[in-house]
Amino acid sequence: MTRLIMTSDSSAAGGIRGAGLGDLVIAIERRLVEGPLPSAAECQAFFSPRTTQQLGQNWLDDTPAWRLEGAGLKGRGLIDLLSEWDTAELWMGPEPNAQLLLLWLLDHCGSEEAAVSRLSIRDLDFAVGEVKPEQLAKLDPPAIKPMQDHLELARRAWQAYRAPTPQAWFDLLDADLRLLPQLERCVVALLEELPNTTNGLGATETRILQLIAPGEVPPFDVFPGYQKPNARRVFDYWEVGALLDGLARCPMPAVTGLVEGPFTLDMHDDALRHARYKQSRLSLTDLGKAVLAGAEDFRRHNPIRRWWGGTLLTNERLWRWYPETRLLAAPG
Repeated sequence: MTRLIMTSDSSAAGGIRGAGLGDLVIAIERRLVEGPLPSAAECQAFFSPRTTQQLGQNWLDDTPAWRLEGAGLKGRGLIDLLSEWDTAELWMGPEPNAQLLLLWLLDHCGSEEAAVSRLSIRDLDFAVGEVKPEQLAKLDPPAIKPMQDHLELARRAWQAYRAPTPQAWFDLLDADLRLLPQLERCVVALLEELPNTTNGLGATETRILQLIAPGEVPPFDVFPGYQKPNARRVFDYWEVGALLDGLARCPMPAVTGLVEGPFTLDMHDDALRHARYKQSRLSLTDLGKAVLAGAEDFRRHNPIRRWWGGTLLTNERLWRWYPETRLLAAPG
């Protein structure tokens, strides 16, 4: 029996390959938790055969060319490829971006009965990329065979995340989400990244301030990672770097001491700039201390223009989250 496995990042794919779990393992690393979402046409084209899509706009763009050519995959579309495999397993961890990819995949395949018949969802409550291959080889996560109810829930959730307000996504909390076991955690984690009603920051930004509060903190100490004190898993390395920039490089900073930036590939490619960044020692400003204490609203002093799913957050159109009561507040 031939076994195709799809997962959400290259480290997870490497672990699965190392464990010998699949005949072919493909990582789809498209980021969906930050920046504008693809349009409806781009969503359809993403899993279609390669034609005129730009780099990063096709599902096979994160797989090395030599691997695509060796497996006869170059330029192939997902639906067409699935017809050649006995089973296609979706190893998508609990991280919100992985769960969003799962929703997108199920939505894309949902109208193709033959494709759906080959799919299997592995229920993962751990980050695959953080498990050693020899340990991964011993695991057999529960497998879910997607039925019509799974597909309808995935379609509803994917459309809700793409909507121009977070309301439909919030309304998912009133639905029975148990068919996709990691979905409720994903829904809440993303809502927590909306500016909260207490200090105007999302949960990851707030956690960054908490970790900087002792003072003289190296910047990479506030980044999430395996066995690191920042346990938030919504944003990746580059996205967290941008959030820290937003706290330190703004009209009224909450963080001081960040001596280099912005957090871009250009900065990383410049050894001197990267060294200066690592040597920074971060502390909270007076505003940062007040924001962390809930006595000030960061968004009263600084602009915001950020995509949250299909919602463009601005100071004039700022959806907020009540963390204590888990309620959504509309602008106004």
